[in-house]
Amino acid sequence: MSFITSPALAETGYVVLAPHTSPIDPAEWLDLDYVGWRSSGVTRFAPLASYAGDIECNGFWNHTPPRTDKDGVWIASQTEKAPTLTRLAQEPGANVGRCRVIELQPNTYADAIYNLHQDDNNRLNEDGTGWVVRSFVNLTDDTESLLILREDRFDPATELRLALHAGTRMVVDTQRFWHAVWHRGATPRYSLITSLTSGPELDAYISAQHGDPHAESLTLDPALVEEAQVELHRRIEERRRAFEAQGIVMEPPVELY
Repeated sequence: MSFITSPALAETGYVVLAPHTSPIDPAEWLDLDYVGWRSSGVTRFAPLASYAGDIECNGFWNHTPPRTDKDGVWIASQTEKAPTLTRLAQEPGANVGRCRVIELQPNTYADAIYNLHQDDNNRLNEDGTGWVVRSFVNLTDDTESLLILREDRFDPATELRLALHAGTRMVVDTQRFWHAVWHRGATPRYSLITSLTSGPELDAYISAQHGDPHAESLTLDPALVEEAQVELHRRIEERRRAFEAQGIVMEPPVELY
């Protein structure tokens, strides 16, 4: 199938934009209504836009009638509490699908590697229309935390590690990458995540915000990376055996070496 995609994401699959530097009142995310929703760790989500304007986080394809992650309906009770976040989500001028604030509790690098996942933004997307990507605005100042992107789930050589200071903004093809956040903080991390449709509006926004497809990837101790790889496979095997004991066949085992 052929989709409209953003040339800025063609090479590396992501861009880091100029940071958002204006202060935002933390009440805009702390006072929102959250629902439990599993992502890359112990997480909750506060939706600003959803399938039908309800406070829920399900994929649009799991509703009736099903549709792809586009044409989200803004939730007035949430957006009234978060006018700045709503403006940030709408600023690119592109079609918005799901828009949510994520709350992530502190975790370990091994946790993040185990929780690497690819998004399913483009299920039911029609041929010839815009490819759905995700924008991120880091709301808290998580100076030690990292967004981890891997093109190959099991290969750390494909890993990018992007810093998450307050105001960091990115656009990422999260269906291309396996991704998760390693949050090295004592308090929860908050980030605004918005599904955006690729097209001329998004291209113009990325250009205006000086999108960088080659941002610095931070280095980690190779021993830490190796330990996390071993733990990844151990947890996958543990999960596989637990499900097989119930007669459920999970993903096939992957050789460690």
